[in-house]
Amino acid sequence: MSKGKGMHSLCDHRPMQIASPCVVSLSWRLEDAHGQLIDELVEPVEFFVGGDDLLAKVEDVLIGQQEGFEATLHLEPEHAFGDYDPALVFFEERSAFSGHIEEGMQFDGVPEGATTQGLPNEAVYTVTEAYDTHVVLDGNHPLAGIALVLALRVRGVRPASDVEIEHRSVAQQTFTVLNPAPPSPQVH
Repeated sequence: MSKGKGMHSLCDHRPMQIASPCVVSLSWRLEDAHGQLIDELVEPVEFFVGGDDLLAKVEDVLIGQQEGFEATLHLEPEHAFGDYDPALVFFEERSAFSGHIEEGMQFDGVPEGATTQGLPNEAVYTVTEAYDTHVVLDGNHPLAGIALVLALRVRGVRPASDVEIEHRSVAQQTFTVLNPAPPSPQVH
């Protein structure tokens, strides 16, 4: 029997499966391997699948699933934010920075005025210590070197818009710790 106007097959009402590209709404609880809470999304947040919003291992688990799917992932550093690289920690003269400097400040790329040579410009550098004469900058992701446990739940799945596909990201995404580093040979 062919479908006439206004008639739908039973398959038209199946939940959408996660496939690249699409957008998923997730809630989760992220802990370190010792059970210390790092991040929790109680209210769902949207992420683009097939782009730059999620870690590859998270996407791998989501592909083929649908709304309601739950999983607990154990992510070693190499599948999350990489190993901690002490070469990305360095001292700079405080005088190299104009204005106020304090612990926790971040610079997208090597800060202007920095004199340390050979640092990757695509890293985000965090001021981890600030002294009268110098500051300590760290280009590692804050979760580098840490094994993680992620308990997640898919709260929704929808097709990605053309804009989201073009940008490989959800346009108005909230920052979370599971945003991977910018694509580069260096993991931060």
